[in-house]
Amino acid sequence: MTPAFFHTIAKRLEQGMVPYILILAHMALGTALVYTSPRSNLAFLVLITSFFSLYSLNADRRFKFVAGAVLTLLIFPVVGVRNIFYLEVIFQISVFSALALGLNIVVGFAGLLDLGYVAFYAVGAYLWAFFGSQQYYILHFAPGTQPSHLPFLLPGDTFYLFIFVAIFIAALTGILLGTPVLRLRGDYLAIVTLGFGEVIRVLANNLDKPLNFTNGPQGITPIQRPTMPQFAVDAFNELFSKIVGHTVSPADMYNVMFYLFALAIIIIIVFVTRRLDDSKIGRAWTAIREDETAAIAMGVPLVKMKLAAFAVGASFAGAMGVLLAGSRTFISPESFSFMQSIGVLSMVILGGSGSIPGVILGAAVVTILNLQVLQGLSLYLSQLRQTDAVIPIIHFAWANLSTQLDPAKYQRLLFGLILILMMIFRPAGLIPSQRRKRELASDKAETEE
Repeated sequence: MTPAFFHTIAKRLEQGMVPYILILAHMALGTALVYTSPRSNLAFLVLITSFFSLYSLNADRRFKFVAGAVLTLLIFPVVGVRNIFYLEVIFQISVFSALALGLNIVVGFAGLLDLGYVAFYAVGAYLWAFFGSQQYYILHFAPGTQPSHLPFLLPGDTFYLFIFVAIFIAALTGILLGTPVLRLRGDYLAIVTLGFGEVIRVLANNLDKPLNFTNGPQGITPIQRPTMPQFAVDAFNELFSKIVGHTVSPADMYNVMFYLFALAIIIIIVFVTRRLDDSKIGRAWTAIREDETAAIAMGVPLVKMKLAAFAVGASFAGAMGVLLAGSRTFISPESFSFMQSIGVLSMVILGGSGSIPGVILGAAVVTILNLQVLQGLSLYLSQLRQTDAVIPIIHFAWANLSTQLDPAKYQRLLFGLILILMMIFRPAGLIPSQRRKRELASDKAETEE
């Protein structure tokens, strides 16, 4: 089978009603598998990969919009109510997609290597954690008192206001970070941003003495959630109880609500990112990424554009930080480690630096590898250890398999290998941006000449 054969098959798949049938068949198959086997990881993978069919196959935009809306607004919530773990995976994909899109502004568009991006995520999370909990009263009036005996500082519905407050505060923090590092490039910029991220984490870990702002390594809990309107609760129960077959619990309702919040924020972020990419600001960022000296010579305001990149990227992370604190009702400094920044950066590189759909795909791939593939393999091996099963050829008993070989413990090794292979075989990412494609094609042509 020659490449021409596969090219002919691909062309035929893009003609007539074939793409529409394939998309609907993929969605229907995934939905049926998950609905009949709500605990099957393979079924969930079939369902969630229907987004790739929706993106890659040649179909009308209106059809894709309707199909995507059915997937995200109906099928995924129903799947999440039947199996709460699936909704957790979808929620984390949404959160990390938003973080990767924000980092893509800094790294992919402006070419500024930021290794402390998770610090802005922490700023948003601790902002709502402090004002949406009893931490204020613990700090000022009742040191040592149990939180259950103290009131909350603000009503839970101010959560919505704090999403916008966090956007402003995180953007201001991004400007404060960007101001002293404007003259740095490459490795030096990466080192300074790495230090900034660690400073924020260490502050959150140690600001329990002499004044208890963050409650130190124990974290802040409980953090308030916003109240849901009664009409929305009734409508949700009426719709989903018919589909699922039982009354939906308040915990499931909150999980679906926060998933929809994350989805709405991603839609806004994608819209803003696309508008920025097609504007003067986006072209200025591209010029800075390619050659700062040439950009200055062409009249690009270097200081303003770098600060704008830091501010915009930070604001996205700040909004998702508030969402994290509200959904988890607990945060601690361990959620904002350096490895979180590296994880988000690997999502950007894996998906395609500068590519909006590529970054979202990278976030989905990394999250699914973390939460489903590696953990699922570890759970499967753990079950095999509890049996008398033996590998037929080498006659090795699974019970003797060391726990050090659990795949979940080799997450960083696996990601490192994936990134190395990506740099060798597909340096532009899984879904590269059009500009990056042209750059690589030009470099390849120059090399061949």
